[in-house]
Amino acid sequence: MSAHRFRTRRAALALALAALLCSSAAAVPAAAQPAAVPAAAAPALPGWLHTSGGSIVTAAGAPYLVKGVSWFGLETSNCAPHGLWTISLAAGLAKIRSMGFTTVRVPFSNECLAATSTSSINYAVNPDLAGKTPQQVLDAVVTKAAAAGLTVILDRHRPGSAAQSELWYTAEYSEKRWIADWTALAGRYKNNPTVIGVDLHNEPHGPACWGCGDPATDWHAAATRAGNAVLAVNPKLLILVEGVETQPGGSTTWWGGGLSGVAKKPVKLAVANRVVYSPHDYPASVYPQKWFSAATYPANLTAVWDANWGYISKRGIAPVLLGEFGSKLETRSDAQWLGALVRYLGANKMSFAYWSFNPNSGDTGGIVADDWVTPQAAKLTAIRPLLAGTVPPAATPKPSTPKPTPKATVAPKPTPKPTPKATAAPKPTPKPSTPKPTPVSGRGATAIWNLQSSWGAGYVAEVLVTGTTGVKGWSATWPDTTATGIVNAWGMTCTVKVKTSVSCTGTGWAGPVAAGQTVRAGVQVSGSGAPSAPRLGFSTK
Repeated sequence: MSAHRFRTRRAALALALAALLCSSAAAVPAAAQPAAVPAAAAPALPGWLHTSGGSIVTAAGAPYLVKGVSWFGLETSNCAPHGLWTISLAAGLAKIRSMGFTTVRVPFSNECLAATSTSSINYAVNPDLAGKTPQQVLDAVVTKAAAAGLTVILDRHRPGSAAQSELWYTAEYSEKRWIADWTALAGRYKNNPTVIGVDLHNEPHGPACWGCGDPATDWHAAATRAGNAVLAVNPKLLILVEGVETQPGGSTTWWGGGLSGVAKKPVKLAVANRVVYSPHDYPASVYPQKWFSAATYPANLTAVWDANWGYISKRGIAPVLLGEFGSKLETRSDAQWLGALVRYLGANKMSFAYWSFNPNSGDTGGIVADDWVTPQAAKLTAIRPLLAGTVPPAATPKPSTPKPTPKATVAPKPTPKPTPKATAAPKPTPKPSTPKPTPVSGRGATAIWNLQSSWGAGYVAEVLVTGTTGVKGWSATWPDTTATGIVNAWGMTCTVKVKTSVSCTGTGWAGPVAAGQTVRAGVQVSGSGAPSAPRLGFSTK
């Protein structure tokens, strides 16, 4: 049976949706050997955790449920949690805690760990983040999470910031780099029990296999190597291991969601009682898996979850922490799925991390509205039993009324043909050269056009305008013969001249540009492709 390569991804476009209020402050080089970050004084943190059978427990042996939510952005080209253009980091974490979550799952990329600067942070709202590197921003997340009464799970979401990877390594980011970054983080937070666990690699899929013995694709073996390396630095961390898309028996499921192989081949680490399995699960609106169209839906979901990952906890093999689940909750099918999932997690006392805090998640939305403050009432009501630690009755949450949203939807991923497994680590494949954007000069400013992401139905592009002597306003135009409309824009208003061009004019915070200032404005264009390096027309006033 050939594998499905399917998923739309929540953050694939979210990196381009940042309303970029200001350019980053001067870069501050990170120290070669960073000092360990001390824990901040915090209320009611559980301390170091470990596992016992199918449960996560405290040092005293009391069962402990992780009730998490992901706040993404540190894995994108912004290299900072999204929304900091609107709210402060402390306010966002306080909001998460106030809704009943106990943990924030923080996605990051290896690229951002090494970067020297961030973007999209409003320093008027977050003055203490000015001049910080992404690694130092992550330090601030840990410190402020503790102050808010939250623990942290670190999630290696991507190697580079542009996209997820099927395997734990790529031609640019080796396994050695992956493990080295993990051991560096383990050492950095070694004395800080705010960081309770590490999610080794987000959503292994494609050729990733479980226990197949191929060193190039065996995720079970790679997770064992990385987990042991992390525990050699800090033996008190929980090691979160996600599943694979194609399971040993040939069945396919969500990226990172297949853990049926654990039954015969569990991950065994040098330090006992540290492994937590962390599958992902989504509704039909994200991808129409075959079980959503079964005549017995949604009653059949229990058997699906039991077979893919639920049995691990039920049999006492290890704890399960459902690492991602979420929905815009706009359809009856999604509401049925969420109601069943909440009952399943609650009845089996399983930990979880909701996707996501961010409202700019294309296929799920967030737990807060576009203002980054107002809770999404229907979603919060639906998962309230999990936050309260109760098992809800067999009822289905009502789908919320769809509302217009300025956020982009995530393009569906193409379905690649199955490829034969490699017998050795693949050799790096040279990337095709991409034309570098050329600055265009206007009176008082220059502009650069950057393609952020593209797919079969459109693209996201960014216009960076830098003031030389400064301008009161600006406009940019580029040729595009396939554009059919504007889905969303930030920092500028845009129009399409069908089969001809896209034209945008800076507005609001991105309209006037002072001498020495750089503003970033963006647009999502619908169409059948994207120009790679269009000739930009640029005018100022």
